[in-house]
Amino acid sequence: MTRSPLILFLVLLLAGCSGSAPSNVNSSEASATPAGPSPSPQSNFEERLQYVRNGQYTYIWVFSRKDGKAFEPADSIFLRANAPQVVDWVTTDDMKKAIAGTNFNLEEGNLEVLKKRYNAEDYSNK
Repeated sequence: MTRSPLILFLVLLLAGCSGSAPSNVNSSEASATPAGPSPSPQSNFEERLQYVRNGQYTYIWVFSRKDGKAFEPADSIFLRANAPQVVDWVTTDDMKKAIAGTNFNLEEGNLEVLKKRYNAEDYSNK
């Protein structure tokens, strides 16, 4: 019966190895660690820009009127007529910015015509 002490030793050894390692970190210290700053809520412009970015377009342009006023129906007609390659047009809630998503390089199209009437900002790589 020399096997019983050996089996008992192996059982105790395995039981000791299967437990979790003792931690030197006090639980109150772990909970006191700040989780980092919470992300600030996105502005309406940032939300709309992200929406267009999620479309994975090669080019993203943001247009606004040079006088700072909100877009009117005539502006929408002009933008769509002079940039027919744009797939997505998204406006901000205040209607002061129009975000365009396209895979066509507008600089090879009517961008200069658009720039005469509107401020145009390239957000493609931003």
